[in-house]
Amino acid sequence: MSTSSFDHPYLSGLFGDEAFAALFTAKADIDAMLAFEAALAKAQAEHGVIEHGDAEAIEAGLATFTPDLDALKTATARDGVVIPDLVKQMRAAVGGAGQAKLHFGATSQDVIDTSLVLRLKAAAQLLEKRLAALATAFARLDTAFGKKPLMGHTRMQAAIPITVSDRIAAWAGPLARSHDRLRLLLADGFAVQFGGAAGTLEKLGDKGPAVRASLAHILGLADAPQWHSQRDRIVAFADLLSLISGALGKFGQDVALLAEMGKEIQLTGGGGSSAMPHKQNPVGAETLVTIARFNAVQVSGLHQSLVHEQERSGAAWALEWLLLPQLVVATGAATRTGLQLIEAIARLGPASEQL
Repeated sequence: MSTSSFDHPYLSGLFGDEAFAALFTAKADIDAMLAFEAALAKAQAEHGVIEHGDAEAIEAGLATFTPDLDALKTATARDGVVIPDLVKQMRAAVGGAGQAKLHFGATSQDVIDTSLVLRLKAAAQLLEKRLAALATAFARLDTAFGKKPLMGHTRMQAAIPITVSDRIAAWAGPLARSHDRLRLLLADGFAVQFGGAAGTLEKLGDKGPAVRASLAHILGLADAPQWHSQRDRIVAFADLLSLISGALGKFGQDVALLAEMGKEIQLTGGGGSSAMPHKQNPVGAETLVTIARFNAVQVSGLHQSLVHEQERSGAAWALEWLLLPQLVVATGAATRTGLQLIEAIARLGPASEQL
């Protein structure tokens, strides 16, 4: 039994998404941390902070490094973060003179935050493809059924006739706007974290900004001054996740209501009942509503993480580790389910042209 529905043996069929969940495995996290350390050494060598030979030794040592996860678990319980013991293990793998230059000028939060940003950017790229696919799928649905009539409903009461195109526009419009926001975020919203002990890069002197810019370039991230206690970028991404799942929740809610009325939609696929074999429950639609409501709750917790005391926080920071993975995976599952639900619509609008 799992404590999370996102990796549960069977509930993950509803709420999980393997492509997004893979970004939050221990391996993915540590691989991104290793990428940070190798890139940092390379950037520092470019600007004469460390020797090129030391940077090459660090890169070679990390290329074959295998972490001791049991030791990391014990150390994290003691230190509150994984980095002190991970750096110790990495230095042993590098060996020689180069080991002393690994992690030079960095702090634990630089490594952990940059690992997170690298993986959030990968999630955003996956989401961008899913949103493009959803736009195409809604356009295809509109081509097939857009001219058919629907009864419009306001405040849960029949109102006046509309068209299927009118309803599809209400489903697709918010997702299109979120797609635009996501493109802007991918352009420059995923920034490297590099500030050192208190955000001043004190060990690098006047070379700090140049090293940070090179580090960002190597990792494919935006360059920005340290943001240890400035979590608005992270929360803005979480807000966008909730907007995406919320828009899909509206789609799911409408489909469920159409299915309840029974005359204006025909769904194919699953939804079997153990007690009533004649039923075909709108499972995908219901799942979208559930995920939308779940994310709306989780994103409020992320707003609590904006309150970082002074230069760095432990408590507010760790709150992100509990909430962000679930928000991302849930949103991935919503986009997957949304695509499946569109494909399951065999008819939208009445069988005849009469309402």
